[in-house]
Amino acid sequence: MVKIHVDKVVNDLYVLRVDDDRVRYFEALWYIPEGITYNAYLLASEDRIVLFDTWKHVYADLFVDTLRNIVEPNSIDFIVLHHLEPDHSGSLPKLLEANKYQATILAHPLAKNMIESFYGISPKFKPLRDGESLNVGKYNLRFTYTPWLHWPETIMTYISELKTLLTCDAFGGFSIPPTLYDIDEDFIREYLDYAKKYVITIVGHYKDYIVKNIDKLISQELDIRVIAPAHGLIWKQNPKLILEKYREWALGEPIDRKVVVIYSSMYGFVENAISILVDELVKNGIKVRIHRFNDTEYSSLADVLSDIVDASAIVLGMATYEADIFPYMDYVIAEMVKKASFRKPVVIVSSYGWGGIAGKKVSNTLNSAGYEVIDVVEFKGLVKEDTRESLKNAARKLVERLKA
Repeated sequence: MVKIHVDKVVNDLYVLRVDDDRVRYFEALWYIPEGITYNAYLLASEDRIVLFDTWKHVYADLFVDTLRNIVEPNSIDFIVLHHLEPDHSGSLPKLLEANKYQATILAHPLAKNMIESFYGISPKFKPLRDGESLNVGKYNLRFTYTPWLHWPETIMTYISELKTLLTCDAFGGFSIPPTLYDIDEDFIREYLDYAKKYVITIVGHYKDYIVKNIDKLISQELDIRVIAPAHGLIWKQNPKLILEKYREWALGEPIDRKVVVIYSSMYGFVENAISILVDELVKNGIKVRIHRFNDTEYSSLADVLSDIVDASAIVLGMATYEADIFPYMDYVIAEMVKKASFRKPVVIVSSYGWGGIAGKKVSNTLNSAGYEVIDVVEFKGLVKEDTRESLKNAARKLVERLKA
C-alpha cells in the first residue's frame, strides 16, 4: 500500500503527496531506487477552491479519494495545471469525472491541445497570460511563464497572501523524504544529491533556462517564504537554499579537485590503464569518483550525469569497437553532450586491437560540445611502459590544470 500524506502547508493551502516507491525507472529511463513523490496542492477557502496539479495516472482513484478527505471534488472551482506531463496531469480525467466537469482549467495556452490529445477530453479552459493575476476570494494568484522547466507550457503560481510559490517540476527532487518540509538538516544534505540528480536528468537539456527563469523570478521581487514543488521536499525553512543550488547545478559549478572517472572495459585493458591514471591522481590529492561499465557492473547513468555536474574534471575510458566508440560509452557521451555540456577539462583513454578510432571521435565530439579535451592516450593491446608514462603524464596535466 502506497503512503499518502495530507497536511496544511500554510493557512488554507494543503499538500496532497503520494510516495511512489514502485517506480524504478523514471520516465522509463532514469534508475531511481530512491523513489519519487507526486505533490498536488489545494487552496480551500470559503470563497473559492483551487486545485494545483494532480498525481500520476496509476494513482488517479487514490487521488480523488484523498481529495475527498478535504473537499468534495465537485466543489472545486479551478484546476491550475502548471505542466502537462502525465505524472502531474494523469489523474485529470478521473478528477473531472468526479467534479462533473464544473471546474475551469487554468493553464498556458499550449495546454489546451495537450489535454485533448493526451486524454481525449475538452474541459472548460481559460488560457493564462504571462504575469496575469486572478482573484479567488481572499487570495490573489499570480501566474508566471517559466518555459522549458522543462516543457514549453510550464508555468508557476505565486499566492501573494501566503508568500508561497508553486513551482511544479522546478526546485523538486528525486527520493521519498521522511518529512514533508525542509526541517531535517541531516536528510537535507542527502536530499540535495537526489535533487542534483533530478535536475541534470530531467531539466539538464534546458539548464540555461533554469538560470533565465530564476533571474525572471528574482526580477519580480516576490517575497517568497515557501517554495512548493511537485516532487520532493517543500521548502519552508530555507527556500533560498534550493534556488541557490539549482543555479549552481545549472552552471555546473565544481567541487574543488573532484575528478569523475567514467569508463567501459570488456577484457580489462582499459580498466588497467584507468587504474594507473587514477593512482597518479590520488597520489596528488585528487578526489576521484569512479563509474564503470564492465562484465560484472554497470553504473547508473543518472548517477554518472549527476556526478559530472559538480566535477572539476572528467576522465573517460573506452575501447574502439567495430571501428567506432564502444556502444554504451557512445550513449553515455551523447547524454553528457545533451544534458551536461559544461566547459570542464577532459582526459580520454582509449584502447584498440588493430585500429584506433574512438579516442579521436570522442575528442571531436566533446570539444564541439564545449568540453576542453586536454589529452588523449590511445594504445594498442596491453599497457606497455610508454603507455604507462603517457597515462601518468596525462594525470599530471590534469592536476596542473586544476591548480590553474
